[in-house]
Formats: sequence, C-alpha cells, structure tokens
Amino acid sequence: MKKHATQTEGTSSPRRDFMKKMSLTGLSLGAGAALPVGQALAAPLIEDPWLKAQAIVDRLSVPLKFRQADYRITDFGAVTCELKTVKAWISFEAQDNLPTPVANSKDIYPAITEAIATCHKAGGGRVIVPSGNWFCAGPIVLLSNVNVHLQSGAHIYFSNNPEDYAKYGNFDCGLNGKLTISRWQSNDCLNFSPMVYAYAQDHIALTGDDWTSILDGQGGVPFDESGDCWWTWKGKQKTINSIGQGSTPNYKSGKRSENTPNELNAASLEKLAPQLDEKQRLRIQGEGDKWRADGSYLPALSEAGVPLGKRIFGLGHNLRPPMIQFIGCTNVLMQGYQVNNTPFWQHHPVHCRNVVIRNVMAKSHGPNSDGFDPEACDHVLIESCTFDSGDDCIAIKAGKNLDTQYGPSQNIVIQNCTMQSGHGAVTLGSEMAGGIQNVYAQNLLFENIHWDTDPLNTAIRLKTNMNRGGYLKNFFVRNISIPNGVQTSPSFYTSLPNSPIHSKTVATAAGAVITFDCDYAPVSDNVRTRAPVVDNVHISNVKVGNVATKKGKFSCYQAIVILGPVASDYNGDEKNPLVFPVTNVTISDCQFGTPVNADSPLYLYNVKGLELKNVKIGDKLHNSILSV
Repeated sequence: MKKHATQTEGTSSPRRDFMKKMSLTGLSLGAGAALPVGQALAAPLIEDPWLKAQAIVDRLSVPLKFRQADYRITDFGAVTCELKTVKAWISFEAQDNLPTPVANSKDIYPAITEAIATCHKAGGGRVIVPSGNWFCAGPIVLLSNVNVHLQSGAHIYFSNNPEDYAKYGNFDCGLNGKLTISRWQSNDCLNFSPMVYAYAQDHIALTGDDWTSILDGQGGVPFDESGDCWWTWKGKQKTINSIGQGSTPNYKSGKRSENTPNELNAASLEKLAPQLDEKQRLRIQGEGDKWRADGSYLPALSEAGVPLGKRIFGLGHNLRPPMIQFIGCTNVLMQGYQVNNTPFWQHHPVHCRNVVIRNVMAKSHGPNSDGFDPEACDHVLIESCTFDSGDDCIAIKAGKNLDTQYGPSQNIVIQNCTMQSGHGAVTLGSEMAGGIQNVYAQNLLFENIHWDTDPLNTAIRLKTNMNRGGYLKNFFVRNISIPNGVQTSPSFYTSLPNSPIHSKTVATAAGAVITFDCDYAPVSDNVRTRAPVVDNVHISNVKVGNVATKKGKFSCYQAIVILGPVASDYNGDEKNPLVFPVTNVTISDCQFGTPVNADSPLYLYNVKGLELKNVKIGDKLHNSILSV
C-alpha cells in the first residue's frame, strides 16, 4: 500500500517549518548512521564529575518565568463532566473499578486549544484548568511562552478512543488519519498524537498545584464491550519468568498488537527502499513476516533509510502514543502534578534542551509505562519525583537504528527521587544509537514497597546490544538507598542460536542490583552490525537491605551482572568487527545485602578491569580488579 503524508495548516514558526521539512523529505533522517568507534572512545575523563553535576543543577534551577496573565478554560466554554464506574485494567494482570467520564461528556479540547492559542498570541501566560473532572478528546498542544497549569483537584480524563488522536495532526494521511510527527521507541514516524504535545516550541511548562492535579491516560479502560484497551496492543510478553507481568491486559494470540504482523504494511522493502541490494533488504526483513508487525516494521523503515513522510502509522496500526511528548523544544518545565495509566511511555522529551521535571508523581503500571525517558536531550534535571511504573522508572534514550540525527543525550542530573515498582530504577538505553554521556545520579531512594507482588526488577541498569551501537560513557552514581532490595528471582531474555550466552542462564532482565546488559533482547533485532561501547562508569555508596521471603532473608538474586557485548551476535559484512569489552568501571563503598545466589553473586562476561573497592556482598568483602 502506497502512503504519503500531506501537511495541513496549523500553528507555525520558522523553526517548526524547517524541522518538519527536513524530516519529511528525509534529509535529516537520511544522515543518521552508527557512530565511529573512535568518537565513542574519545571522551576525556572528568576529574571531579560532581562539580559538573552541580553546574548543571545551578543552570537549570533558575526559575522559568511567564507573563502574569491567566486564561481559565471555563472562559472558553469548558465545563466539567460526570463520572461513572467501569471495570478496567490497572496493571498487566490486575483489574479494578475505576471512574471514567460518562458517555457524551462535553469535550474540553476546543476550549483548552483556544485558550492556549489566545495566551500564546498575547505574549504568553498561564492557561488554568480549575478543580473538577474534565474530559478531553484530543491532544493538549503547548505553544511557546505558555504554562498549562492544573489547579488542586483538577483531573483531566483523556479519551481512550484512538481515533481522537488521529483528528488534529498537521499531516493528512488519508485513511490513517491526521497524524503528528512523533517518535516511537526512538524511531521517527507519523502517528497518533500524544495526549500532551509540543513541537519546536520555547519556554513551555506543564504544572500542577500538587498530586491531586492529575493527567489520566485511561490506558486500561476498555475501548468497548470487547474489553480491549490501549494496553492490549502491547501483545505477547517476551520476558521469561517475570513477576506480576506474565500476561497483557485482555490480549490473546491472534489479536491486533504491535508484535502481530499487520497486512497494511508492505510485504517487501523493495519498492520503499530501492537503493538496497537484496542482501541488505533480506537482512533487515529477516525470516518470515514477523518484521511486518508495527513494532518491527518502523525500525525496519529506519534501517532502510525510508524518510519520515513515508513512515505512516495511526489508524489501522498499533503503536500506542506516549502520554507527554515534547520534540525539539527549549526551556521546558514539568512540575507538581500526577500522571496515571498512560497508554505508553509517561514522559518523552526528544531533542530538547534545558529540561526540568520536578516533584511529579509518575504512576502507571501498564505495559511500557516508563516514567521519564529523555531522548537526545541536553541539560536535563530530574529531581524530587516519585516513580511507580510498569517499565523503567527513568530510561535515558538516544535514537535507534539510523535515527541518530539529534545526537547524544548528555548533561543529565537525577537527584532526590523515589522509585517503587519498575523494570529499572535508573536505566540507560536500550535505544542509545546516538550515544549517552555525562549522566549523574545521586541521593536516590529505591524504596520498592511492592517488593512481594510487583518488585523493582533491578536498580541501576544499562541495556544495549549489537543493533543499537552508540556509546555510554561518563556515568556517575552515588548515595543510593535500596531498603527492600530488588527482585529476588531471576528473569531472562531469549538468546540467539549458537550464542555463548544460553537462554535462561544470565539474569539480565531482573534479579541483580546492578545490571549491564549489552546483549539486550537480541532476538528482537534482525540487523546486528553495530557494537556498543561502554566506558567510564563509577558507582559508589549503594546500600541494599534484605526482605523476608519464603526462602529466607535476601536482597536480590545476584549483586552484579555485567554482560558485555557478545561478538557472535554480529551479522554484518566485516570479517573481524571491533567488539570492545566494558571498560573503566568502578564499584566502591557498597553493601549489597544477601543474594539468593550466594555461590555466584557476580556474573561477568567481556569485562576488562572492573574494580571493586570496599564492596560487601553477604558476609564477604571484595577488593579486587576483575577481567573476564
């Protein structure tokens, strides 16, 4: 099926028009490529990293000020809605009765859109959402110099009808709807609009009075009598031996999902990417038609160099939109509200500069409910937030496949936050093709209060593989408290055939306090030609407590798992590709509690010079330098 996007009229600016033109014609996307190894290894060592961290904090602590003018959405025709109770999913496996707007509730989308436009045109100010329940059947699109502010008790219920996010985008894609430039799992596309969105804007804010100021994505509320919801589109789970996430809400084999082949997608890349020779095309497509599932088809389009204007999803497809996504914006503030039950990632700033998220409660236990995923962003401060997630609490990203045009994520500080459930508390990757550097995490509480039923899988997590490439360097962590440990049983990803890492043998999906996984979910990627580089990581003062399990008092399954790049995964054309070990890692002044796997509390593969200094695991003190 041949698809082309037609741009429709909308709010415009020179920068916005330039970014769209570049993306749609493929000029910026076509420039993406794996980073040279020399560039990845060229990072200078930082003598005192915490001085640089403080400089980032100081720079981003200057208040973002707005014109003193308020625009209440009620002055533009918005009215509150009545609620009813429905049975809905609240996590992968659990249901409960939740409030949702009654049928035919008045939609505040027109009112809040007009209020934002009026505020923007007047020079900026605050758009006020008063206390009450509100139904919004379309995206809240921020414009420069506008602060959308939810007062205490304001609860916005976003429509759970996917069609409402294919009505207002700037690109008319025919039967697929009017779509928005988005990025889905680090690949660019035209797709459903996020619930809160901004593109190429400056000086914007999303704020609330407190955590009774709620943005509700209704990700687990059924679309209709079938019982399917946004989360159903996740499809089959791939993690082996997961806890509390063994199934997907209302999903059964054969239903539509992101990993079910979609007949609307091309049967071959031959016409979409005629510049590819047969060998390249078949490598990208892999065997069979699994690559035609939307979640695989989009990265295949990136790998094939297909421009954004032809990467059309939306209606008829199954790529859930992120809840809050800002692309190409500067001076961004998110503060003082709660977000619940998001269809996909909760917060996803892309290619933004000077970003602050502060005192936000990010709570969503559905599939892919990452709390905060800054991607290809420069200067980011994450502080005093609480994360309770169905996936990574924080996951720093930087592009995937050839979508590296925005460069690295860098100069990021995470401090004074609390993490509960989640896959990783602080995670880097897996999408990191553009590189990640200069990340500082300090003074964090990984409380893990749901340790018995929905545990934090791992605390400090790096994930990449031979598809991602890129680099991770200059990552500094200190002063971490984990009073209830992490998951005390192992979870795994399936390994490739003939890999030295056999399936169900290395607990990279869950069970370790510190996990470096450079062989992350390798069977999910057909193209494995870019070896990642991991260097200069320093972790200190991590304190882990034990919990009383049925088998005894334990803190984790293993203390440390570092699985470096696996050379046999490579399937490119080079006879002797450069595959470097994980290097220059120190772990010091840490107490890891008592691992279940007392005989093998550490797992190391392709690691050079790991230095353990004053590290206590169980009753044993470790002071050693290890290479495996």
